[in-house]
Amino acid sequence: MKESDLYPPLKKYLELQHYDVKGEIGNCDVFAVRNTEPPLVVELKLSLNLTLILQAVDRLVLTSNVYIAVPKKCNALKQKYKQVIKLCKLLGIGLITIDPSRSSEEVNVLLDPSEYKPRISKHRQTRLLGEFEKRVGDPNLGGSDTKKGTMTAYRQRAIKIAMLLDKQGPTKASDIANEISDTKARDILYKDVYGWFDKISRGIYALSPRGKKEVTIWIKPEDLNIKNQIS
Repeated sequence: MKESDLYPPLKKYLELQHYDVKGEIGNCDVFAVRNTEPPLVVELKLSLNLTLILQAVDRLVLTSNVYIAVPKKCNALKQKYKQVIKLCKLLGIGLITIDPSRSSEEVNVLLDPSEYKPRISKHRQTRLLGEFEKRVGDPNLGGSDTKKGTMTAYRQRAIKIAMLLDKQGPTKASDIANEISDTKARDILYKDVYGWFDKISRGIYALSPRGKKEVTIWIKPEDLNIKNQIS
Protein backbone atom coordinates (compact mmCIF):
# COMPACT_ATOMS: atom_id res chain seq x y z
CA MET A 1 0.00 0.00 0.00
CA LYS A 2 1.16 3.55 -0.77
CA GLU A 3 0.14 6.80 0.90
CA SER A 4 -1.41 7.85 -2.41
CA ASP A 5 -3.81 4.88 -2.11
CA LEU A 6 -5.51 6.71 0.74
CA TYR A 7 -6.26 9.75 -1.39
CA PRO A 8 -9.01 8.54 -3.81
CA PRO A 9 -11.46 7.30 -1.12
CA LEU A 10 -10.82 10.39 1.00
CA LYS A 11 -11.34 12.71 -1.98
CA LYS A 12 -14.59 10.92 -2.80
CA TYR A 13 -15.76 11.18 0.80
CA LEU A 14 -15.02 14.91 1.03
CA GLU A 15 -16.66 15.62 -2.30
CA LEU A 16 -19.82 13.99 -0.98
CA GLN A 17 -19.59 16.59 1.81
CA HIS A 18 -19.57 19.26 -0.94
CA TYR A 19 -15.86 20.06 -0.70
CA ASP A 20 -13.71 20.96 -3.69
CA VAL A 21 -10.64 18.74 -3.16
CA LYS A 22 -7.11 18.83 -4.57
CA GLY A 23 -3.95 16.93 -3.67
CA GLU A 24 -0.47 18.30 -2.97
CA ILE A 25 -1.26 21.98 -2.61
CA GLY A 26 1.94 23.47 -1.20
CA ASN A 27 3.13 21.10 1.51
CA CYS A 28 -0.37 19.78 2.20
CA ASP A 29 -1.24 16.24 1.14
CA VAL A 30 -4.92 17.12 0.81
CA PHE A 31 -6.42 20.58 0.57
CA ALA A 32 -10.19 21.08 0.47
CA VAL A 33 -12.44 24.14 0.26
CA ARG A 34 -16.17 24.49 0.90
CA ASN A 35 -17.92 27.82 0.40
CA THR A 36 -16.53 30.49 2.72
CA GLU A 37 -15.45 28.08 5.45
CA PRO A 38 -11.80 27.85 6.55
CA PRO A 39 -9.92 25.40 4.31
CA LEU A 40 -9.58 21.77 5.35
CA VAL A 41 -6.14 20.12 5.39
CA VAL A 42 -5.45 16.39 5.71
CA GLU A 43 -2.03 14.80 6.10
CA LEU A 44 -1.78 11.18 4.96
CA LYS A 45 0.52 8.49 6.36
CA LEU A 46 0.59 4.69 6.39
CA SER A 47 1.56 4.69 10.06
CA LEU A 48 0.76 6.97 12.95
CA ASN A 49 4.11 8.44 13.93
CA LEU A 50 5.76 11.61 15.18
CA THR A 51 6.43 12.85 11.65
CA LEU A 52 2.71 12.81 10.89
CA ILE A 53 1.85 14.59 14.14
CA LEU A 54 4.46 17.29 13.54
CA GLN A 55 3.22 17.84 9.99
CA ALA A 56 -0.31 18.31 11.28
CA VAL A 57 0.85 20.77 13.95
CA ASP A 58 2.68 22.78 11.27
CA ARG A 59 -0.53 23.01 9.23
CA LEU A 60 -2.37 24.64 12.15
CA VAL A 61 -0.84 27.98 11.11
CA LEU A 62 -2.85 27.66 7.88
CA THR A 63 -6.21 26.63 9.30
CA SER A 64 -7.81 25.25 12.43
CA ASN A 65 -9.41 22.54 10.30
CA VAL A 66 -6.53 20.00 10.22
CA TYR A 67 -6.81 16.21 10.16
CA ILE A 68 -4.43 13.29 10.06
CA ALA A 69 -5.49 10.18 8.12
CA VAL A 70 -4.11 6.65 8.46
CA PRO A 71 -5.19 3.18 7.29
CA LYS A 72 -7.99 1.57 9.26
CA LYS A 73 -5.66 -1.26 10.32
CA CYS A 74 -2.96 1.06 11.64
CA ASN A 75 -1.16 -0.81 14.45
CA ALA A 76 -0.44 2.25 16.59
CA LEU A 77 -4.12 3.16 16.58
CA LYS A 78 -5.14 -0.35 17.61
CA GLN A 79 -2.63 -0.55 20.44
CA LYS A 80 -2.91 2.99 21.81
CA TYR A 81 -6.37 4.15 20.73
CA LYS A 82 -7.28 6.14 23.85
CA GLN A 83 -3.87 7.80 24.05
CA VAL A 84 -3.94 8.74 20.36
CA ILE A 85 -7.41 10.28 20.68
CA LYS A 86 -6.30 12.21 23.75
CA LEU A 87 -3.18 13.51 21.98
CA CYS A 88 -5.17 14.62 18.95
CA LYS A 89 -7.66 16.42 21.19
CA LEU A 90 -4.84 18.12 23.06
CA LEU A 91 -3.29 19.33 19.80
CA GLY A 92 -6.62 20.33 18.29
CA ILE A 93 -6.34 18.09 15.23
CA GLY A 94 -8.83 15.64 13.74
CA LEU A 95 -8.34 11.94 13.05
CA ILE A 96 -9.55 9.89 10.07
CA THR A 97 -9.14 6.22 9.23
CA ILE A 98 -9.33 4.96 5.65
CA ASP A 99 -9.82 1.50 4.18
CA PRO A 100 -8.70 1.89 0.55
CA SER A 101 -9.73 -1.62 -0.53
CA ARG A 102 -11.96 -1.76 -3.58
CA SER A 103 -14.69 -3.59 -1.71
CA SER A 104 -15.40 -0.81 0.75
CA GLU A 105 -13.32 2.38 0.35
CA GLU A 106 -14.45 3.15 3.87
CA VAL A 107 -13.67 6.51 5.47
CA ASN A 108 -14.33 7.11 9.17
CA VAL A 109 -13.92 10.42 10.95
CA LEU A 110 -12.97 9.40 14.49
CA LEU A 111 -12.38 12.92 15.75
CA ASP A 112 -13.01 16.44 14.52
CA PRO A 113 -10.61 19.28 15.42
CA SER A 114 -11.63 21.16 18.56
CA GLU A 115 -10.14 23.14 21.41
CA TYR A 116 -9.19 20.80 24.23
CA LYS A 117 -8.86 21.79 27.87
CA PRO A 118 -7.94 18.75 30.00
CA ARG A 119 -9.58 18.65 33.41
CA ILE A 120 -7.10 18.35 36.25
CA SER A 121 -7.70 15.23 38.36
CA LYS A 122 -7.35 16.47 41.94
CA HIS A 123 -7.65 12.90 43.24
CA ARG A 124 -4.72 11.64 41.16
CA GLN A 125 -2.69 14.75 41.91
CA THR A 126 -3.24 14.33 45.65
CA ARG A 127 -2.30 10.65 45.47
CA LEU A 128 0.97 11.46 43.68
CA LEU A 129 1.82 14.26 46.11
CA GLY A 130 1.15 11.85 48.98
CA GLU A 131 3.50 9.25 47.48
CA PHE A 132 6.11 11.95 46.93
CA GLU A 133 5.99 13.09 50.56
CA LYS A 134 5.96 9.57 52.04
CA ARG A 135 8.76 8.11 49.94
CA VAL A 136 12.10 8.25 51.74
CA GLY A 137 14.93 9.60 49.60
CA ASP A 138 14.98 9.13 45.83
CA PRO A 139 15.58 5.38 45.28
CA ASN A 140 14.41 5.16 41.66
CA LEU A 141 16.12 6.39 38.50
CA GLY A 142 13.67 8.42 36.42
CA GLY A 143 13.08 6.80 33.05
CA SER A 144 14.35 3.37 34.14
CA ASP A 145 12.58 0.09 33.35
CA THR A 146 9.82 -0.45 35.95
CA LYS A 147 8.80 -3.94 34.84
CA LYS A 148 10.58 -5.40 37.86
CA GLY A 149 8.79 -3.00 40.18
CA THR A 150 9.29 0.44 41.65
CA MET A 151 10.50 1.41 45.08
CA THR A 152 7.34 2.96 46.50
CA ALA A 153 6.69 4.41 49.94
CA TYR A 154 4.62 1.30 50.71
CA ARG A 155 7.50 -1.01 49.75
CA GLN A 156 9.89 1.06 51.86
CA ARG A 157 7.63 0.56 54.87
CA ALA A 158 7.42 -3.17 54.21
CA ILE A 159 11.23 -3.33 53.98
CA LYS A 160 11.52 -1.58 57.33
CA ILE A 161 9.24 -4.21 58.88
CA ALA A 162 11.14 -7.04 57.18
CA MET A 163 14.48 -5.80 58.47
CA LEU A 164 13.14 -5.61 62.00
CA LEU A 165 11.83 -9.19 61.78
CA ASP A 166 15.14 -10.33 60.34
CA LYS A 167 16.91 -8.83 63.35
CA GLN A 168 14.47 -9.83 66.11
CA GLY A 169 12.77 -12.94 64.79
CA PRO A 170 9.00 -13.55 65.31
CA THR A 171 7.45 -10.42 66.78
CA LYS A 172 3.99 -9.14 67.71
CA ALA A 173 2.49 -6.82 65.12
CA SER A 174 1.72 -4.23 67.77
CA ASP A 175 5.33 -4.22 68.94
CA ILE A 176 6.54 -3.79 65.35
CA ALA A 177 4.21 -0.83 64.87
CA ASN A 178 5.58 0.80 68.03
CA GLU A 179 9.24 0.14 67.28
CA ILE A 180 9.17 1.58 63.75
CA SER A 181 6.52 4.23 64.53
CA ASP A 182 4.19 3.08 61.78
CA THR A 183 0.52 2.80 62.72
CA LYS A 184 -0.19 0.92 59.47
CA ALA A 185 2.39 -1.80 60.12
CA ARG A 186 -0.29 -4.31 61.12
CA ASP A 187 -2.14 -3.78 57.85
CA ILE A 188 1.07 -4.29 55.87
CA LEU A 189 1.77 -7.52 57.72
CA TYR A 190 -1.79 -8.78 57.34
CA LYS A 191 -2.08 -8.03 53.61
CA ASP A 192 1.43 -9.34 52.91
CA VAL A 193 1.42 -7.92 49.39
CA TYR A 194 4.94 -9.13 48.57
CA GLY A 195 4.84 -12.50 50.34
CA TRP A 196 7.55 -11.44 52.78
CA PHE A 197 5.78 -12.30 56.04
CA ASP A 198 4.60 -15.50 57.70
CA LYS A 199 1.95 -15.45 60.41
CA ILE A 200 3.27 -17.71 63.20
CA SER A 201 0.34 -17.33 65.56
CA ARG A 202 -2.30 -14.79 66.41
CA GLY A 203 -0.76 -11.34 66.00
CA ILE A 204 2.79 -12.68 65.67
CA TYR A 205 4.74 -12.55 62.39
CA ALA A 206 8.11 -13.73 61.10
CA LEU A 207 10.10 -13.02 57.98
CA SER A 208 9.36 -15.58 55.24
CA PRO A 209 12.08 -17.30 53.17
CA ARG A 210 11.00 -15.17 50.23
CA GLY A 211 11.32 -12.06 52.36
CA LYS A 212 14.87 -12.99 53.41
CA LYS A 213 15.83 -13.38 49.78
CA GLU A 214 14.11 -10.34 48.24
CA VAL A 215 14.60 -7.59 50.81
CA THR A 216 18.38 -7.56 50.42
CA ILE A 217 17.94 -7.34 46.64
CA TRP A 218 15.66 -4.35 46.86
CA ILE A 219 17.59 -1.95 49.03
CA LYS A 220 20.61 -1.32 51.20
CA PRO A 221 19.87 -0.24 54.78
CA GLU A 222 21.86 2.96 54.55
CA ASP A 223 19.82 4.12 51.54
CA LEU A 224 16.73 4.69 53.69
CA ASN A 225 18.38 5.28 57.06
CA ILE A 226 16.61 2.13 58.22
CA LYS A 227 19.58 0.83 60.16
CA ASN A 228 19.39 3.64 62.70
CA GLN A 229 15.62 3.36 63.03
CA ILE A 230 15.59 -0.34 63.96
CA SER A 231 18.84 -0.70 65.86
